Amino acid sequence: MKISKYLAFALAGVLMASCDEDFDDWASPQSYPEEEAVTIPGYTASAAEGAVIDMAQAPANVKIVNLTGEALPEGFSLQNIRLLATPEGVEGATETEIDLANDGTVDASVLEALTVETFGRRPVQRTFNCKVLVDAVKDGQAVLIDAGKINLVVTPKAPFIDSNYYLVGQMTDWSLDTKFKFTHSDADVYEDPVFTIMFTTTDDNQYWKIIPQGNVDAGNIWAVENNPKGVVGVEKDGDDAMSGTLLTTTSKGEKANAGKIAKAGTYQMTINMMDYTYSIKQIAPEYYLVGALQSWSDQNMSCLMTAETAMVQNFTTKWTGDANLKIWLGSDFGKWDNAFGSAAGDGVSAAEGKLKANGGAIVCPEKNAYYTFTADFSTMTYKWTKLANQNPTEFEYVGLIGVGGKWSDGDDIDLKQVAPHNWYLAKQEIPAGGLKIRADHKWRDDGNWGFAEGQNYENKGTLITSGGSGNISVPAGTYNIYFNDITGAYAFVEVK
Repeated sequence: MKISKYLAFALAGVLMASCDEDFDDWASPQSYPEEEAVTIPGYTASAAEGAVIDMAQAPANVKIVNLTGEALPEGFSLQNIRLLATPEGVEGATETEIDLANDGTVDASVLEALTVETFGRRPVQRTFNCKVLVDAVKDGQAVLIDAGKINLVVTPKAPFIDSNYYLVGQMTDWSLDTKFKFTHSDADVYEDPVFTIMFTTTDDNQYWKIIPQGNVDAGNIWAVENNPKGVVGVEKDGDDAMSGTLLTTTSKGEKANAGKIAKAGTYQMTINMMDYTYSIKQIAPEYYLVGALQSWSDQNMSCLMTAETAMVQNFTTKWTGDANLKIWLGSDFGKWDNAFGSAAGDGVSAAEGKLKANGGAIVCPEKNAYYTFTADFSTMTYKWTKLANQNPTEFEYVGLIGVGGKWSDGDDIDLKQVAPHNWYLAKQEIPAGGLKIRADHKWRDDGNWGFAEGQNYENKGTLITSGGSGNISVPAGTYNIYFNDITGAYAFVEVK
Protein backbone atom coordinates (compact mmCIF):
# COMPACT_ATOMS: atom_id res chain seq x y z
CA MET A 1 0.00 0.00 0.00
CA LYS A 2 1.33 3.42 -0.91
CA ILE A 3 2.14 6.07 1.68
CA SER A 4 -0.72 8.24 0.46
CA LYS A 5 -3.27 5.53 1.33
CA TYR A 6 -1.79 4.95 4.80
CA LEU A 7 -1.92 8.67 5.46
CA ALA A 8 -5.45 8.93 4.13
CA PHE A 9 -6.68 6.15 6.41
CA ALA A 10 -4.82 7.59 9.39
CA LEU A 11 -6.10 11.10 8.76
CA ALA A 12 -9.64 9.80 8.40
CA GLY A 13 -9.30 8.12 11.78
CA VAL A 14 -8.16 11.37 13.32
CA LEU A 15 -11.12 13.24 11.87
CA MET A 16 -13.64 10.61 12.99
CA ALA A 17 -12.19 10.50 16.50
CA SER A 18 -12.50 14.26 16.65
CA CYS A 19 -15.90 14.70 15.00
CA ASP A 20 -17.39 16.35 18.07
CA GLU A 21 -14.62 18.93 18.31
CA ASP A 22 -14.85 22.52 17.13
CA PHE A 23 -11.95 22.76 14.65
CA ASP A 24 -12.48 26.45 13.96
CA ASP A 25 -10.30 27.35 16.96
CA TRP A 26 -7.34 25.13 16.02
CA ALA A 27 -4.41 27.40 15.31
CA SER A 28 -1.74 24.70 15.10
CA PRO A 29 -1.50 21.03 14.12
CA GLN A 30 -2.86 18.55 16.65
CA SER A 31 -0.33 16.00 18.00
CA TYR A 32 -1.25 12.68 19.50
CA PRO A 33 0.37 10.56 22.20
CA GLU A 34 3.03 8.07 21.23
CA GLU A 35 0.69 5.07 21.57
CA GLU A 36 -1.47 6.48 18.72
CA ALA A 37 1.47 6.75 16.31
CA VAL A 38 1.17 4.81 13.05
CA THR A 39 3.90 2.86 11.32
CA ILE A 40 4.12 3.17 7.55
CA PRO A 41 6.07 0.45 5.71
CA GLY A 42 9.02 1.89 3.85
CA TYR A 43 8.93 5.18 5.70
CA THR A 44 11.77 4.99 8.22
CA ALA A 45 14.39 7.09 9.93
CA SER A 46 18.09 6.35 9.78
CA ALA A 47 21.00 7.79 11.71
CA ALA A 48 22.77 10.61 9.91
CA GLU A 49 26.50 11.20 10.22
CA GLY A 50 25.93 13.51 13.17
CA ALA A 51 24.31 10.75 15.24
CA VAL A 52 27.83 9.81 16.35
CA ILE A 53 29.30 13.06 17.56
CA ASP A 54 32.37 14.21 19.48
CA MET A 55 31.45 17.53 21.05
CA ALA A 56 35.06 18.67 21.01
CA GLN A 57 34.81 18.88 17.20
CA ALA A 58 31.10 19.44 16.69
CA PRO A 59 29.64 22.28 14.59
CA ALA A 60 26.95 24.48 16.07
CA ASN A 61 24.21 22.37 14.45
CA VAL A 62 24.40 18.68 13.64
CA LYS A 63 22.23 16.49 11.44
CA ILE A 64 21.33 13.32 13.29
CA VAL A 65 18.31 11.91 11.40
CA ASN A 66 17.57 11.08 7.76
CA LEU A 67 13.98 10.23 6.80
CA THR A 68 13.67 7.85 3.86
CA GLY A 69 10.71 6.64 1.80
CA GLU A 70 8.36 7.81 -0.91
CA ALA A 71 7.68 11.50 -1.21
CA LEU A 72 4.67 12.68 0.73
CA PRO A 73 1.45 13.01 -1.26
CA GLU A 74 0.26 16.42 -2.27
CA GLY A 75 -0.88 18.60 0.60
CA PHE A 76 1.14 16.79 3.31
CA SER A 77 4.22 18.22 5.02
CA LEU A 78 6.56 16.85 7.69
CA GLN A 79 6.68 18.83 10.90
CA ASN A 80 7.74 18.46 14.51
CA ILE A 81 10.42 15.81 14.17
CA ARG A 82 11.53 14.67 17.61
CA LEU A 83 13.40 11.92 19.38
CA LEU A 84 12.35 10.10 22.51
CA ALA A 85 15.83 9.44 23.88
CA THR A 86 16.54 6.86 26.60
CA PRO A 87 20.09 6.66 28.00
CA GLU A 88 21.64 3.23 27.64
CA GLY A 89 22.88 1.51 30.79
CA VAL A 90 21.31 3.96 33.24
CA GLU A 91 19.13 2.25 35.84
CA GLY A 92 15.68 3.76 36.12
CA ALA A 93 16.30 6.03 33.14
CA THR A 94 13.43 8.02 31.67
CA GLU A 95 12.82 9.29 28.18
CA THR A 96 13.78 12.80 27.17
CA GLU A 97 12.19 14.45 24.15
CA ILE A 98 14.62 16.17 21.78
CA ASP A 99 13.08 18.48 19.18
CA LEU A 100 14.71 18.56 15.74
CA ALA A 101 14.42 20.96 12.86
CA ASN A 102 12.50 19.69 9.83
CA ASP A 103 15.79 18.80 8.15
CA GLY A 104 16.78 16.49 11.03
CA THR A 105 19.28 18.87 12.65
CA VAL A 106 19.60 20.01 16.25
CA ASP A 107 21.64 22.54 18.22
CA ALA A 108 24.72 20.63 19.39
CA SER A 109 24.56 22.32 22.80
CA VAL A 110 21.25 20.53 23.47
CA LEU A 111 22.95 17.16 23.06
CA GLU A 112 25.93 18.26 25.16
CA ALA A 113 23.72 19.44 28.03
CA LEU A 114 21.61 16.26 28.03
CA THR A 115 24.66 13.99 27.96
CA VAL A 116 26.46 15.81 30.77
CA GLU A 117 23.31 15.90 32.90
CA THR A 118 22.71 12.18 32.38
CA PHE A 119 26.19 10.65 32.35
CA GLY A 120 28.60 13.34 33.56
CA ARG A 121 31.35 15.15 31.70
CA ARG A 122 33.93 12.38 31.29
CA PRO A 123 34.79 12.40 27.54
CA VAL A 124 33.74 8.87 26.57
CA GLN A 125 31.04 7.77 24.14
CA ARG A 126 27.55 7.74 25.65
CA THR A 127 24.62 6.08 23.89
CA PHE A 128 20.96 7.06 23.78
CA ASN A 129 18.38 4.69 22.29
CA CYS A 130 15.99 6.92 20.37
CA LYS A 131 12.52 6.50 18.89
CA VAL A 132 11.90 8.90 15.99
CA LEU A 133 8.47 10.52 15.76
CA VAL A 134 7.24 12.94 13.11
CA ASP A 135 3.96 14.64 12.23
CA ALA A 136 2.55 14.42 8.72
CA VAL A 137 0.33 17.50 8.50
CA LYS A 138 -2.49 18.35 6.09
CA ASP A 139 -5.17 21.00 6.40
CA GLY A 140 -4.29 21.71 10.01
CA GLN A 141 -4.54 18.05 11.03
CA ALA A 142 -1.57 15.85 11.98
CA VAL A 143 -0.88 12.14 11.74
CA LEU A 144 1.78 10.96 14.17
CA ILE A 145 4.23 8.64 12.44
CA ASP A 146 6.56 6.24 14.24
CA ALA A 147 9.61 6.35 11.96
CA GLY A 148 11.59 3.70 13.83
CA LYS A 149 14.65 3.80 16.05
CA ILE A 150 18.22 5.06 15.91
CA ASN A 151 21.15 5.20 18.29
CA LEU A 152 22.55 8.59 19.22
CA VAL A 153 26.18 8.42 20.43
CA VAL A 154 27.64 11.53 22.09
CA THR A 155 31.10 12.20 23.53
CA PRO A 156 31.06 15.24 25.87
CA LYS A 157 33.60 17.99 25.37
CA ALA A 158 36.25 17.99 28.09
CA PRO A 159 40.03 18.21 28.34
CA PHE A 160 42.18 15.33 29.55
CA ILE A 161 42.16 15.17 33.35
CA ASP A 162 44.40 12.66 35.09
CA SER A 163 43.52 10.94 38.36
CA ASN A 164 46.21 12.75 40.37
CA TYR A 165 48.75 15.57 40.05
CA TYR A 166 52.02 16.41 41.81
CA LEU A 167 53.86 19.69 42.31
CA VAL A 168 57.57 19.58 41.47
CA GLY A 169 60.18 22.29 41.41
CA GLN A 170 63.12 23.67 43.28
CA MET A 171 61.34 22.90 46.56
CA THR A 172 61.47 19.18 45.59
CA ASP A 173 64.83 19.37 43.78
CA TRP A 174 62.82 18.80 40.57
CA SER A 175 62.08 15.22 41.60
CA LEU A 176 58.92 13.46 42.73
CA ASP A 177 58.01 13.92 46.38
CA THR A 178 54.69 12.33 47.37
CA LYS A 179 54.32 14.96 50.09
CA PHE A 180 53.67 17.39 47.23
CA LYS A 181 50.71 15.45 45.84
CA PHE A 182 47.59 17.50 45.19
CA THR A 183 44.56 16.43 47.20
CA HIS A 184 41.22 15.65 45.62
CA SER A 185 37.79 14.45 46.63
CA ASP A 186 36.64 10.89 45.91
CA ALA A 187 34.41 12.13 43.09
CA ASP A 188 35.06 11.49 39.40
CA VAL A 189 37.61 14.07 38.25
CA TYR A 190 35.21 15.19 35.53
CA GLU A 191 32.56 15.95 38.14
CA ASP A 192 35.06 17.58 40.53
CA PRO A 193 38.07 18.81 38.51
CA VAL A 194 39.55 20.85 41.38
CA PHE A 195 42.81 19.75 43.04
CA THR A 196 44.46 21.50 46.00
CA ILE A 197 47.82 21.48 47.73
CA MET A 198 49.29 23.37 50.68
CA PHE A 199 53.05 23.66 50.92
CA THR A 200 55.86 25.71 52.39
CA THR A 201 58.84 27.19 50.58
CA THR A 202 61.87 28.31 52.57
CA ASP A 203 63.55 30.25 49.75
CA ASP A 204 62.49 32.98 47.34
CA ASN A 205 62.04 32.47 43.58
CA GLN A 206 60.92 28.84 43.63
CA TYR A 207 60.07 27.51 40.14
CA TRP A 208 57.34 24.89 39.71
CA LYS A 209 55.57 22.59 37.26
CA ILE A 210 52.79 20.02 37.68
CA ILE A 211 53.21 16.31 36.93
CA PRO A 212 50.25 14.08 35.91
CA GLN A 213 49.75 10.63 37.41
CA GLY A 214 50.42 9.00 34.04
CA ASN A 215 54.03 10.16 34.07
CA VAL A 216 54.44 8.92 37.64
CA ASP A 217 53.06 5.52 36.64
CA ALA A 218 55.51 5.44 33.72
CA GLY A 219 58.40 5.77 36.16
CA ASN A 220 59.62 9.03 34.64
CA ILE A 221 57.96 12.28 35.62
CA TRP A 222 59.10 13.83 32.32
CA ALA A 223 57.92 10.85 30.21
CA VAL A 224 55.24 12.85 28.38
CA GLU A 225 55.64 16.56 27.62
CA ASN A 226 54.19 18.90 25.00
CA ASN A 227 51.10 16.69 24.88
CA PRO A 228 47.57 16.99 26.32
CA LYS A 229 48.43 14.15 28.73
CA GLY A 230 51.81 15.58 29.66
CA VAL A 231 53.54 17.91 32.11
CA VAL A 232 51.50 21.01 33.01
CA GLY A 233 52.94 24.50 33.29
CA VAL A 234 52.51 28.06 32.06
CA GLU A 235 53.14 30.07 28.89
CA LYS A 236 55.99 32.28 30.15
CA ASP A 237 58.98 30.82 31.96
CA GLY A 238 59.36 32.30 35.45
CA ASP A 239 55.84 33.75 35.51
CA ASP A 240 55.20 34.66 39.16
CA ALA A 241 51.50 35.51 38.72
CA MET A 242 49.36 34.21 41.58
CA SER A 243 46.66 33.06 39.16
CA GLY A 244 46.47 32.27 35.49
CA THR A 245 46.13 29.69 32.75
CA LEU A 246 47.70 26.25 32.73
CA LEU A 247 48.77 24.46 29.56
CA THR A 248 50.76 21.51 28.26
CA THR A 249 51.93 23.20 25.06
CA THR A 250 52.83 26.88 24.64
CA SER A 251 51.58 29.15 21.88
CA LYS A 252 54.90 28.47 20.13
CA GLY A 253 54.24 24.73 20.12
CA GLU A 254 56.84 24.11 22.81
CA LYS A 255 56.62 22.23 26.10
CA ALA A 256 55.08 24.05 29.06
CA ASN A 257 57.26 26.49 30.98
CA ALA A 258 57.70 26.76 34.76
CA GLY A 259 55.81 29.16 36.99
CA LYS A 260 57.50 30.81 39.97
CA ILE A 261 56.68 31.63 43.58
CA ALA A 262 58.52 34.85 44.30
CA LYS A 263 58.63 34.88 48.10
CA ALA A 264 59.24 32.17 50.70
CA GLY A 265 56.19 31.25 52.74
CA THR A 266 53.26 28.91 53.15
CA TYR A 267 50.89 28.70 50.19
CA GLN A 268 47.71 27.08 48.99
CA MET A 269 47.58 26.24 45.29
CA THR A 270 44.31 25.29 43.61
CA ILE A 271 44.06 23.97 40.06
CA ASN A 272 40.89 23.50 38.02
CA MET A 273 41.68 20.99 35.29
CA MET A 274 38.36 21.42 33.50
CA ASP A 275 39.24 24.98 32.50
CA TYR A 276 43.02 24.61 33.08
CA THR A 277 43.42 27.48 35.52
CA TYR A 278 45.35 27.90 38.76
CA SER A 279 45.37 30.18 41.77
CA ILE A 280 47.97 30.55 44.51
CA LYS A 281 47.45 32.38 47.78
CA GLN A 282 49.82 32.91 50.66
CA ILE A 283 48.25 31.78 53.88
CA ALA A 284 48.70 32.66 57.52
CA PRO A 285 50.37 29.79 59.37
CA GLU A 286 47.70 29.68 62.08
CA TYR A 287 44.67 27.39 62.01
CA TYR A 288 41.66 27.93 64.28
CA LEU A 289 38.74 25.73 65.25
CA VAL A 290 35.20 26.98 64.92
CA GLY A 291 32.35 24.95 66.36
CA ALA A 292 30.45 24.03 69.49
CA LEU A 293 33.47 24.77 71.67
CA GLN A 294 33.32 28.49 70.76
CA SER A 295 29.60 28.74 69.87
CA TRP A 296 30.22 28.69 66.10
CA SER A 297 31.34 32.30 66.26
CA ASP A 298 32.92 33.84 63.17
CA GLN A 299 34.55 36.47 65.42
CA ASN A 300 36.00 34.34 68.24
CA MET A 301 39.58 33.26 67.42
CA SER A 302 40.16 31.65 70.81
CA CYS A 303 40.75 28.04 69.74
CA LEU A 304 44.12 27.98 68.00
CA MET A 305 45.37 24.59 66.82
CA THR A 306 48.82 23.37 67.86
CA ALA A 307 51.31 23.20 65.00
CA GLU A 308 53.14 19.87 64.87
CA THR A 309 54.45 21.12 61.52
CA ALA A 310 53.26 23.84 59.17
CA MET A 311 50.87 21.33 57.59
CA VAL A 312 49.94 19.13 60.58
CA GLN A 313 47.83 20.75 63.30
CA ASN A 314 46.07 19.37 66.39
CA PHE A 315 43.79 20.31 69.25
CA THR A 316 43.35 18.40 72.53
CA THR A 317 40.37 18.86 74.82
CA LYS A 318 37.30 17.24 76.30
CA TRP A 319 34.75 17.41 73.51
CA THR A 320 31.50 18.49 75.13
CA GLY A 321 28.07 19.52 73.84
CA ASP A 322 27.62 18.81 70.14
CA ALA A 323 31.39 18.13 69.93
CA ASN A 324 31.54 19.40 66.35
CA LEU A 325 33.95 21.62 64.47
CA LYS A 326 35.32 23.09 61.29
CA ILE A 327 38.71 24.71 60.66
CA TRP A 328 39.67 28.16 59.46
CA LEU A 329 43.02 29.45 58.33
CA GLY A 330 43.83 32.67 60.14
CA SER A 331 43.81 34.50 56.80
CA ASP A 332 40.34 33.10 56.00
CA PHE A 333 38.72 33.43 59.42
CA GLY A 334 35.06 34.37 59.04
CA LYS A 335 34.75 33.15 55.42
CA TRP A 336 32.42 30.18 55.68
CA ASP A 337 33.05 28.95 52.13
CA ASN A 338 36.72 28.56 53.07
CA ALA A 339 36.14 26.66 56.31
CA PHE A 340 37.58 23.15 56.12
CA GLY A 341 35.24 20.34 57.11
CA SER A 342 34.38 16.76 56.33
CA ALA A 343 34.43 15.80 52.66
CA ALA A 344 31.87 13.09 53.52
CA GLY A 345 29.17 15.54 54.59
CA ASP A 346 27.76 17.15 57.71
CA GLY A 347 27.79 15.51 61.13
CA VAL A 348 30.32 12.76 60.34
CA SER A 349 31.69 11.14 63.51
CA ALA A 350 34.16 8.69 61.95
CA ALA A 351 37.57 8.24 63.58
CA GLU A 352 39.25 9.52 60.42
CA GLY A 353 38.31 11.12 57.14
CA LYS A 354 39.06 13.57 54.38
CA LEU A 355 38.98 17.35 54.58
CA LYS A 356 37.69 19.80 52.02
CA ALA A 357 36.90 23.48 51.87
CA ASN A 358 33.24 24.22 52.58
CA GLY A 359 32.86 20.70 53.95
CA GLY A 360 30.48 19.46 56.62
CA ALA A 361 30.86 19.68 60.38
CA ILE A 362 33.21 17.07 61.87
CA VAL A 363 32.03 15.39 65.08
CA CYS A 364 34.10 13.69 67.78
CA PRO A 365 33.47 9.90 67.78
CA GLU A 366 32.70 10.00 71.52
CA LYS A 367 31.15 13.02 73.17
CA ASN A 368 32.27 14.12 76.65
CA ALA A 369 35.60 12.32 76.23
CA TYR A 370 39.18 13.55 75.84
CA TYR A 371 40.49 13.28 72.28
CA THR A 372 43.19 14.87 70.17
CA PHE A 373 41.90 16.02 66.79
CA THR A 374 44.66 16.10 64.15
CA ALA A 375 44.40 17.63 60.68
CA ASP A 376 47.04 17.02 58.01
CA PHE A 377 46.72 19.67 55.32
CA SER A 378 49.40 18.07 53.15
CA THR A 379 47.08 15.09 52.59
CA MET A 380 43.80 16.86 53.46
CA THR A 381 42.94 14.19 56.03
CA TYR A 382 42.02 14.18 59.72
CA LYS A 383 41.91 11.71 62.59
CA TRP A 384 40.75 11.43 66.20
CA THR A 385 42.97 9.91 68.92
CA LYS A 386 41.51 9.11 72.34
CA LEU A 387 43.68 10.08 75.30
CA ALA A 388 44.80 7.26 77.58
CA ASN A 389 44.29 9.51 80.60
CA GLN A 390 40.63 10.50 80.75
CA ASN A 391 41.07 12.30 84.10
CA PRO A 392 43.77 14.94 83.63
CA THR A 393 44.49 17.35 86.49
CA GLU A 394 42.10 20.29 86.45
CA PHE A 395 43.04 23.83 87.45
CA GLU A 396 40.84 26.71 88.52
CA TYR A 397 43.27 29.30 87.19
CA VAL A 398 46.11 29.40 84.68
CA GLY A 399 47.99 32.65 84.19
CA LEU A 400 51.18 34.50 83.41
CA ILE A 401 53.60 35.39 86.17
CA GLY A 402 56.71 37.56 85.89
CA VAL A 403 55.37 39.95 83.24
CA GLY A 404 57.37 43.17 83.51
CA GLY A 405 59.48 41.65 86.29
CA LYS A 406 56.49 41.17 88.64
CA TRP A 407 56.84 37.80 90.37
CA SER A 408 54.90 38.32 93.59
CA ASP A 409 51.66 36.65 94.60
CA GLY A 410 48.84 38.71 93.16
CA ASP A 411 50.82 39.55 90.02
CA ASP A 412 49.31 36.70 88.01
CA ILE A 413 47.61 37.71 84.75
CA ASP A 414 44.87 35.12 84.27
CA LEU A 415 44.07 33.46 80.98
CA LYS A 416 40.49 32.41 80.21
CA GLN A 417 39.60 28.74 79.83
CA VAL A 418 37.85 28.67 76.42
CA ALA A 419 37.59 24.87 76.16
CA PRO A 420 38.48 22.24 78.76
CA HIS A 421 42.23 22.64 79.49
CA ASN A 422 42.67 25.28 76.76
CA TRP A 423 43.46 28.83 77.90
CA TYR A 424 43.46 32.13 76.02
CA LEU A 425 44.40 35.76 76.61
CA ALA A 426 43.79 38.42 73.95
CA LYS A 427 45.96 41.43 73.16
CA GLN A 428 48.27 41.22 76.15
CA GLU A 429 51.18 43.66 76.12
CA ILE A 430 54.43 41.97 77.12
CA PRO A 431 57.60 43.99 77.87
CA ALA A 432 60.96 42.41 77.13
CA GLY A 433 62.04 39.89 79.73
CA GLY A 434 61.17 36.49 81.16
CA LEU A 435 57.88 35.05 82.38
CA LYS A 436 56.32 31.71 83.23
CA ILE A 437 52.86 30.16 83.21
CA ARG A 438 51.55 28.75 86.48
CA ALA A 439 48.34 27.26 87.85
CA ASP A 440 46.07 28.44 90.66
CA HIS A 441 48.19 31.51 91.55
CA LYS A 442 50.88 29.43 93.26
CA TRP A 443 54.01 27.42 92.59
CA ARG A 444 53.32 23.72 92.10
CA ASP A 445 55.37 21.19 90.15
CA ASP A 446 52.36 19.98 88.14
CA GLY A 447 51.41 23.55 87.22
CA ASN A 448 54.68 25.43 86.72
CA TRP A 449 55.36 25.70 83.02
CA GLY A 450 58.49 27.06 81.40
CA PHE A 451 61.34 26.28 79.04
CA ALA A 452 63.41 23.12 79.19
CA GLU A 453 67.15 23.53 79.60
CA GLY A 454 68.66 25.00 76.44
CA GLN A 455 65.27 25.78 74.89
CA ASN A 456 65.18 28.98 72.85
CA TYR A 457 62.15 31.17 72.25
CA GLU A 458 59.87 30.47 69.31
CA ASN A 459 56.41 31.91 69.07
CA LYS A 460 54.96 28.37 69.16
CA GLY A 461 56.23 25.36 71.01
CA THR A 462 55.93 23.12 74.04
CA LEU A 463 56.67 23.88 77.70
CA ILE A 464 57.65 21.52 80.48
CA THR A 465 56.14 21.60 83.96
CA SER A 466 58.42 21.16 86.94
CA GLY A 467 60.14 23.18 89.60
CA GLY A 468 63.17 23.28 87.36
CA SER A 469 61.53 24.78 84.30
CA GLY A 470 63.15 27.96 83.01
CA ASN A 471 61.78 31.39 82.21
CA ILE A 472 60.10 32.01 78.86
CA SER A 473 61.96 34.88 77.18
CA VAL A 474 59.34 36.65 75.08
CA PRO A 475 60.28 39.62 72.85
CA ALA A 476 58.46 42.84 73.69
CA GLY A 477 55.14 43.13 71.89
CA THR A 478 51.39 42.67 72.08
CA TYR A 479 50.20 39.07 71.80
CA ASN A 480 47.23 36.76 71.68
CA ILE A 481 48.36 33.96 74.00
CA TYR A 482 47.24 30.30 73.82
CA PHE A 483 48.10 27.44 76.18
CA ASN A 484 47.02 23.82 76.67
CA ASP A 485 47.68 22.47 80.18
CA ILE A 486 47.48 18.80 79.05
CA THR A 487 50.02 18.94 76.23
CA GLY A 488 52.04 21.99 77.36
CA ALA A 489 51.60 23.53 73.90
CA TYR A 490 51.81 27.33 73.78
CA ALA A 491 51.60 30.08 71.18
CA PHE A 492 52.34 33.80 71.34
CA VAL A 493 50.69 35.24 68.21
CA GLU A 494 51.78 38.83 67.78
CA VAL A 495 49.03 41.38 67.23
CA LYS A 496 50.13 43.88 64.61
